[in-house]
Amino acid sequence: MGRYIIRRLLWVILLLFVVSAVTFVIFYALPSADPAALRAGKSPSPALIAQIRHTLGLDKPIYVQYYRYMKGIILHFDFGYSFQDSQAVRHEIFDRLPATISLTFGAVVVWLLVGLPVGIISAIRRRSLADRVSMGGALLAISAPVYWLGLVASLTSDPGRWFGSLILPWCVLAASFAAFYARLLRANLIDVMGEDYIRTARAKGLPERRVIGRHAMRSAITPIVTVLGLDIGILLGGAILTETVFNIPGIGRLAYEGIINADLPVIQGTVLFGALFIVVANFIVDIAYAFLDPRVRYS
Repeated sequence: MGRYIIRRLLWVILLLFVVSAVTFVIFYALPSADPAALRAGKSPSPALIAQIRHTLGLDKPIYVQYYRYMKGIILHFDFGYSFQDSQAVRHEIFDRLPATISLTFGAVVVWLLVGLPVGIISAIRRRSLADRVSMGGALLAISAPVYWLGLVASLTSDPGRWFGSLILPWCVLAASFAAFYARLLRANLIDVMGEDYIRTARAKGLPERRVIGRHAMRSAITPIVTVLGLDIGILLGGAILTETVFNIPGIGRLAYEGIINADLPVIQGTVLFGALFIVVANFIVDIAYAFLDPRVRYS
């Protein structure tokens, strides 16, 4: 296990380097706009644009800019300064991280409380009216775009406080996830219920609730853990659509503003944070597998 953890940590470092390099190359190969021109305002003179480019360091070769950027991250955990307002990107990310965390974990609680029970009931009562209604609703929730649900929900209420302002975003963000988890758990549980050890547990006279909760669910829930870990990592990296629709000042909204303004330090910082959340979540999932499934061993 120790060697496995060291290998995974080295892989995380390599992956973050690759992500940062790819982001830099994409920014320069397919630029959406000139950051210096955007910052200079309307009808700027060429001299002003050249001065801003020099101030921002955009007149340096790309490898010099990338070296300075990575040096700041490695030595000082410094993501540089925004091209638009000269604010430290690290501080902007940390300032917006609580909003993203509140949105993510609130949505996770909602979709687990809805999706898992629906999946269990549908698996136990296959082809019943409850199964058909729940799976039909799940298909509708998966098909509905997040931005459309957000716009519809925002027209139905106007919450003013912190908790109230997050109820609608939680429900909108959780809708498609809850539907997907319900369908995934239903399919896994149906497969597991046909295994020999489930028939053996029933033959021993164990109550059906214990057969499902202790034996069947332990095997059926393993793929759910994998998907859950990755989903949490992705959402912590920024739920751009939901945060934009509801005007939530989170990391996703910050990434959107960085893309619109061609703000490379902001884009790079949010992308690296998102990649970090995803690889850490994937790492935790791999470790959790060893506890959920005794057949999993690491060498």
